[in-house]
Amino acid sequence: MEDRILIVDDEPHIRRILRYLLEQQGYTVEEAGNGQEAIDLLEQGINPDLMLLDLMMPRMDGFQVCERVRQNPATAQLPVIMVTAKGEVSDRIRGLQGGANDYLTKPYDNKELLARVHNLLQWSRSQRDANPLTGLPGNQAIESALQQCIAERRSFAFMYVDIDHFKAFNDCYGYQRGDELIRFTARILRECTEEFGEGDDFVGHIGGDDFCVITSVERGEQIGECIALRFEKESIQFIDEEHLRAGRIPARSRQGDSGVSDLPSVTVALVLDEGGEFEHWARVSDAAAELKSYGKSLTGNSVVRERRRPATVDPVNSQESLE
Repeated sequence: MEDRILIVDDEPHIRRILRYLLEQQGYTVEEAGNGQEAIDLLEQGINPDLMLLDLMMPRMDGFQVCERVRQNPATAQLPVIMVTAKGEVSDRIRGLQGGANDYLTKPYDNKELLARVHNLLQWSRSQRDANPLTGLPGNQAIESALQQCIAERRSFAFMYVDIDHFKAFNDCYGYQRGDELIRFTARILRECTEEFGEGDDFVGHIGGDDFCVITSVERGEQIGECIALRFEKESIQFIDEEHLRAGRIPARSRQGDSGVSDLPSVTVALVLDEGGEFEHWARVSDAAAELKSYGKSLTGNSVVRERRRPATVDPVNSQESLE
């Protein structure tokens, strides 16, 4: 679906230039000739993904428009780039304090404007999709990142990270400590990826106690082993001493019967694609889920691997555990 951009400027020739520039990049464009017209369009439900807002306009200036946008719950999260001929620092500060996300001063470079539009749209999508508990990108961003790897036919490593025995932990200690364990796991994923990966690696939160990392084939195993080892070493801070000594926590079955459960651990299902084996992100997800099912049959923190090689090479699948 194309991103929709609302241009708000009282100068028709500026709107024409911006429309042409943005449509050349594949955006859908709406126009408003003044601030009141912009508010009317928003109230009619045009639902833009971003607004390019001129500061100096008759009837209602950009500051007033931005204030109205932020006051309305339906538009409060709309990304706004303020565009103006006024370059004073005080005006920029006022615009940013009033809710603008970015600021461009005329005359601006077209490439810079397009870059700012692109970056703000990406940021907005990631914010909408981010998991509220961990702040990590959610399923839409995960699917997009995977599909980009596939479309570019580049090798990559995808790891599906799942906390084992999480339900029993949650039942035993309550949702607050369960949330703490999930945030802790997210932090480990970020830190291991930062330590052994590179800036273009991706860490996502699938939902609940399920996470993922997308990195290179060369870095995947190091990151996966880091996650498993650090979880094993550091997750004990969330377990009561008596349960640590016993090596078990109280648990109830789905039928309500009392019993015990192993302590939480992680399974890291690591799919290494060296040659464009997959044609769709869902195939990667299916392979990782199947591998995860095997990993969860193992005891303790484990990394299980499956390596997909180009068709010209004899396929070799390996599955190993890290205890």
